[in-house]
Amino acid sequence: MTLSAVSERAAMFHAGGVLSAVPYGSGHINDTYLVETAKGRFILQRINTKVFSDPYALTENLMLVTSHIRMKTALDGGDFERCTITPVPAVGGAFCAEAEDGFWRMSRFIDGSFSLDRAERPEDTYEGGRGFGRFMTLLRDFPAERLHETIPNFHNTPLRLEAMKRSAEEDAAGRLLSCAGLYEEYASRAEFYASEWRRLDAALPKRVTHNDTKINNILFDSATRRALAVIDLDTVMPGLSVFDFGDAIRTGAASADEDTTAPETMGVSTGLFEAYARGYLEEAEGLTPEETESLVLGAKMMTYECGSRFMADYLAGDVYFKASRPSHNLDRAASQMALLQDMERRTDELEETVRGLVRARG
Repeated sequence: MTLSAVSERAAMFHAGGVLSAVPYGSGHINDTYLVETAKGRFILQRINTKVFSDPYALTENLMLVTSHIRMKTALDGGDFERCTITPVPAVGGAFCAEAEDGFWRMSRFIDGSFSLDRAERPEDTYEGGRGFGRFMTLLRDFPAERLHETIPNFHNTPLRLEAMKRSAEEDAAGRLLSCAGLYEEYASRAEFYASEWRRLDAALPKRVTHNDTKINNILFDSATRRALAVIDLDTVMPGLSVFDFGDAIRTGAASADEDTTAPETMGVSTGLFEAYARGYLEEAEGLTPEETESLVLGAKMMTYECGSRFMADYLAGDVYFKASRPSHNLDRAASQMALLQDMERRTDELEETVRGLVRARG
């Protein structure tokens, strides 16, 4: 967008004259701009209504969660102005505004912060664990049922597996024969992981969960490099703590990137797993014994679920995930299977790491 177009959108939020506006962040869903005005710096976003069909429900979730985080942080004597996103009201008082090109929202930029697409050292992974553990603790007394499901059934593993099976049966892109071996690796595990998902869903408490716990959704303090705030709250909804933990391990404790074309290099890093789990367990208060015992299963399940989604999308012809090469989603599915297989082989070791951290915490 041109500067004048961004200025028009910013003007819906009393932001004043826009001095500069540049695309910001590495997200692939919403259009995000860092806007500088005479009143300060702001984040301006156009909501992707193809993904989030109800921007008002999205906004209500955001207001409920951020207000609660600020209140709890203030009661704890923390920096309530930098602990979470601060939405800016539009003209008329609402916190999202409709223009001819869609729905927009604005929040204050948290000065003195930065984000990372990948951890640069184990301490960053540890801080990521602390950040998401603290996020869970701040919201542990918030009634999760008050939140809207912004993407229904987002982590419903059985439904994801049914979708993968349908993609294979339809074989819309004519690709099944070329990946039959990898597809069978996924299909052969479907009954086990669907059953385990149902067991966890029945046994574990529903909590406020983030559902996209990559490290780039943590803001770090520029001065201390400590976790400062959790951002990108669009997928915050009721869920299971073990899935938030698991998705963070899937992305943050892997030895290779999920886009790798060399799946033999993919596995779980012992050091990064320990660093994230240590930070998370230091901050996450009130986890039940059943939750801590299921953290490694959560990591395996999220890896399996995400890999099955890549597999389904490859078979369907790359209709959901952005693909930069014909085999991109197949490569992703292969990398996730390699990561899952390594986790499966080393389950006892990873679970003992968690038990040791729980014992050390006391």
